[in-house]
Amino acid sequence: MSTKSSQSRPLKSTTNRQWRLRYLWDLLRSLVDRDMKLMYKRSTLGIAWTLISPLLQLLVFIFVFQVIIKIDIPQYASYVFSGLLAWNWFQTCLFQATGVIISSRALIRQPGFPTSILPIIVVTTGLIHFVLALPILFVFLLIDGVNLTPWVLLLPLLQLLQFGLTVACSYFLAALNVAFRDTQHTLGVLLQFLFYLTPIFYEVGSIPDKYRRIYELNPMVPLVNSYRQILIQGEPPDWLSLVIVAGMTLVLLPAGYYVFKRQSLRFIEEI
Repeated sequence: MSTKSSQSRPLKSTTNRQWRLRYLWDLLRSLVDRDMKLMYKRSTLGIAWTLISPLLQLLVFIFVFQVIIKIDIPQYASYVFSGLLAWNWFQTCLFQATGVIISSRALIRQPGFPTSILPIIVVTTGLIHFVLALPILFVFLLIDGVNLTPWVLLLPLLQLLQFGLTVACSYFLAALNVAFRDTQHTLGVLLQFLFYLTPIFYEVGSIPDKYRRIYELNPMVPLVNSYRQILIQGEPPDWLSLVIVAGMTLVLLPAGYYVFKRQSLRFIEEI
């Protein structure tokens, strides 16, 4: 009897784990679907709004840096648009994830609701917007005469890396904002500052060498460069810089999750 009992325990544990993963996956899908529908409810243009903002930004950068102040960067439209897509995914998700606990009171007050899934929902929604905008980027690449190479197949790897990094930062910010409500306002200023420290409309080579190491501490620098290397330049990314970003993510993700889980014990009281 004891042998049968001991053998049945691992089976039960495995079944429970599988059920839990299935439950979380179904919950993630349904909540992402809900967010997408709410985001564009009663909107005439709907999902097109995800393209309007980066396209308008692109037009401004082309006018300023190709007409007024000419910057010699080949395939400039593709160059800027690829950077904007990566940056907007990162920026929008961090800003939304910071306030996700406050805006999800009804869900958090439900017994047994896994609050740690909320930042993942925000980042997943951002990933969907990123993917939906990719066809426009490929149109720009075609217009600019860029020939895609097999290195473009690394795109999902870069997306996965950016996904993990964004979720890690989101955990920290979501937890911090519950205790300090000024976090979201402060973040807006910091993201604006970080935008200009990311090579969206200029090249990394324009940064003086003495500032380069400090500048490259921004993890979005190697990510944005890697997107361009595989899409525009048709070459492999800088593997060393990506390994460093992956290492940062592997440290920040469990740390952010730990901080979030500890703070989550006080979420109901704080909100």
